[in-house]
Amino acid sequence: MLRFLTAGESHGMALTGIIEGLPAGLKLDVKAINEFLQRRQRCYGRGVRMKKIENDSVTIIGGVRRGVTIGSPLALQIENRDWANCKDKKSSVKNVPRPGHADLAGVMKYGFNDIQNVIERSSARETAMRTAIGAVARIFLAEFGVDIIGHTVSIGDVKFSGNSQSPSEIKELSMRSMVYCADPQKSRQMCEEIDAARERGETLGGTFEVIAVNVPPGLGSYVHWDRKIDGRLSQAILSIPSVKAIEIGEGFSNASRKGSQAHDHITSSGRGIRRTSNRAGGIEGGVTNGELLTVRGYAKPISSLKNPLPSVNIKTGQATNAPYVRSDVCVVPAICVIAEAMLAWVLAEAFVEKFGGDSIHETKTNYRNFTRQLESERGNLTPPGAYL
Repeated sequence: MLRFLTAGESHGMALTGIIEGLPAGLKLDVKAINEFLQRRQRCYGRGVRMKKIENDSVTIIGGVRRGVTIGSPLALQIENRDWANCKDKKSSVKNVPRPGHADLAGVMKYGFNDIQNVIERSSARETAMRTAIGAVARIFLAEFGVDIIGHTVSIGDVKFSGNSQSPSEIKELSMRSMVYCADPQKSRQMCEEIDAARERGETLGGTFEVIAVNVPPGLGSYVHWDRKIDGRLSQAILSIPSVKAIEIGEGFSNASRKGSQAHDHITSSGRGIRRTSNRAGGIEGGVTNGELLTVRGYAKPISSLKNPLPSVNIKTGQATNAPYVRSDVCVVPAICVIAEAMLAWVLAEAFVEKFGGDSIHETKTNYRNFTRQLESERGNLTPPGAYL
């Protein structure tokens, strides 16, 4: 069983993460983990904290010897450099909740009289550790040839609609973009959209897509509701702050199509039994089917605005404006990186669930046996990776 837990507050000393169940023998590259952390921070539209205060890097403090996992829980830590600026400051009690945040719901839940108690943990700062944990999951999945690719589809009114690109082309082009968009022209327009919103004191939402390449069939389950891979993916992606909707494959478009137009035809050719399209997004009946796994997420604009929204002082009951807290203009590209991490985690979790193994060698042996079974006992079913 693979699972993780994070701890730490936005202005605390550090963020901490624990991964339990990671097989022994996996070589971890701290530099690779830090590259994903930097991708989360350096995208266009981020605020002052990301540019000047934080420069995230991970320290592995347990579960590894000589850079290789040993089967015990993996402990990760990311220092909050902003802690030095905040530890000696006397902060005033915050009584005005910001619409769209967890502020009001949090004080109602826990009975706080200071909203900062909510902000410290509900802050998206927590996702830095999830990005690091997802990077570890990506390293694990790479042992089986699985790659995760994310890109920005839309920001505000600017939308990228190129569906003819291969995953490798999307990966290459999006990595060149400051907003992780695979279209250079749309990328520039998205940056301009962000600049215009900043001038108006506005924020922007948008759409992102994450793709998993070379995912084997059989991950997840159609047997129990809570083991369906699409349900688990939905929970993981929707747990990212600001994400309010998720689409797997062509889920939204399929809702308005006739049944004869919504499903993927199955055919047999020299490449084995496979589908002629991928409207299902690589998942059928809660189980991966060996095609590209595609997930789209829809993020609202963040609600910390320079032009504050109406609110109420929870102590006095008087109407007032919400406070402005330093924030980003657009977090869609950053969310895309976090979504890559969450997709990687869910797939790694399902891998360990299906193939088991206390060591990476044992997991690989079980995986190879499964792929051989698909090729031999199941006739001409397409084995993992055959569509690449």
